Amino acid sequence: MAEGHTRDISLRQARVLVQKAIDKAEQLGLRGGIAVVGGSGALVTTSRMDRGGAGGMARARSKAWISATQQVPSAEHLKRMNFVSPPVEQGFKTASPEALFPGAGGMPIFDGAEVIGGIAASGATVSPFFPAGIAQQNMIADGQPANPEDLLIHYALGLPYVGQHGDDFARWASSFGEFPANPPAGLGMAPAPPASHQPEHDWAVALSDELMAEADARGLRVAVAIVDHRGDPIQQDAMDGAATAGAFVSLAVAAAAATFQLPSADLAARYGSLAELASTLPYRILGVAGGEPIRQDGAVIGGVGVGGVEPALAAEIALAVLARVP
Repeated sequence: MAEGHTRDISLRQARVLVQKAIDKAEQLGLRGGIAVVGGSGALVTTSRMDRGGAGGMARARSKAWISATQQVPSAEHLKRMNFVSPPVEQGFKTASPEALFPGAGGMPIFDGAEVIGGIAASGATVSPFFPAGIAQQNMIADGQPANPEDLLIHYALGLPYVGQHGDDFARWASSFGEFPANPPAGLGMAPAPPASHQPEHDWAVALSDELMAEADARGLRVAVAIVDHRGDPIQQDAMDGAATAGAFVSLAVAAAAATFQLPSADLAARYGSLAELASTLPYRILGVAGGEPIRQDGAVIGGVGVGGVEPALAAEIALAVLARVP
């Protein structure tokens, strides 16, 4: 990228951050999704841990977008929104439709003084609340209580822990009683071993890698999405240099293929008016080529979507990979 233009973190760099967060989450017994967007706000990668819960990826992506594009922790953005008038707050939401969930927890990613991305986590048990039964020493960082959501992100970024969700001491007291007067340093920032109990996540990452390798072999740059049978994303990736619209297209065609159990290109022939059909659903679908259902033992278990290139080419990539990957 020419000097002076907005830079997006590379997919390789983003994947490293996401994996570090997943490693720490598994160590702590947490489940959720992690999202990284570029400095421009364009999606780079998102990953849902096994049993991570629907909706977490969307919340994480929104907070990552806010922290990247506003170039501050999303907690700071939330604080600012609490100070402005309701019309201004609504105006921001209208002008920034990717900021659907303006919650705390997102952090900007810096390269020196330059913001090149944003990262956030959310999901089934990834939250600022301390889970019941968790080892208390794992929720202490540098002698201070460390809530799970913020701990994952600061660990991934290699930053000293700073809570983003208000009073961690009060939250600790609500879960465990008063925080110890002479607490141990804690294990919150202790190195986490590589995650080893994420078979669905590992499968989705491998499938995404195959799709991107197929596109690369054809000299193409694409965005890909792997979703479950309900259409919730498990893995999304955008190749460096891919069209930024591709991330939206790939998710919409993957969701169409998974939830209707047919190629996304066949949706209009079966249902007619796609606009009317889409209005009945709580998620986005797109009836063009590029989305294919994923079948296992005769049942549809999810969908794959490819976007950012001519739809017929996207479908060719998806079908070529599905034909050789179990």
